[in-house]
Amino acid sequence: MRVYISADIEGTAGVSGRSQTAVTGEGYQAACRLMTEEVNAAVDGAFRGGAHEVVVNDSHGQMLNIILELLDPRADLLHGAPKPWSMVEGLDGSFDLLVCTGYHARAGSAGTLAHTYSSAVVHEVTLCGAPVGEFALNAYYAGSYGVRAGAVAGDDELEREVRALSGAIRFARVKEARGRFGALSKGAERSRAMIRDAVADACSAQDLPVLAPPEMPDLVATFMHPGQAQVAALCPGSERVSPVSLRFRHPEFREVFRALRAMITLASTV
Repeated sequence: MRVYISADIEGTAGVSGRSQTAVTGEGYQAACRLMTEEVNAAVDGAFRGGAHEVVVNDSHGQMLNIILELLDPRADLLHGAPKPWSMVEGLDGSFDLLVCTGYHARAGSAGTLAHTYSSAVVHEVTLCGAPVGEFALNAYYAGSYGVRAGAVAGDDELEREVRALSGAIRFARVKEARGRFGALSKGAERSRAMIRDAVADACSAQDLPVLAPPEMPDLVATFMHPGQAQVAALCPGSERVSPVSLRFRHPEFREVFRALRAMITLASTV
């Protein structure tokens, strides 16, 4: 079994402020250690559950957060940015299971440090009219290859999003949101044990879903201000549907995902 771990930082237990998620922040190095140890718990759970290979994709910011010398040596690490496919770089049909650690709720939700791919430019992303966050988008990307969504770790607001997609996905609720920059976190060891158990269980589970994307994905990305949308509209195939919103439709979800990546990248230049 090959397991793919997409690792973010905002959903990590003990992380709730911008000073912990920005490279220049005084709490950043400590947050990187917390993130790395939660990834280690997921790696250990995967091998306990029968995995023979684990690939970890550092998926936050500049994607240089995981401390390699502290990372479980059985795992391989994808790092650095930009990566063409960002949080799901290298994920394809050769993997059996998607695991997400340190994940957070979508933009516009009440989750701690909630956003969707960019807190600086993205106000909301919808797919076929329903708001979606990073987990849903990345899980649909995995599903386009037939890869099952296995286990997720994050806060209670993210858990609601995951449960709306499938009740079978294992979830480690390592904290509860107490505002955009506040959280009630489980202790570090308890959080890691929860992640380890959730991933090990997912690896042997028979009820996990392949989250197949909609047959005709219709994505609308709404940006923070019109200038961002104006530049993002340079993405071929996009349609400006309001001063701040762009639509992109295509029968292949990976093309829609790629367009969203391009639009956000363009908008980020403004």
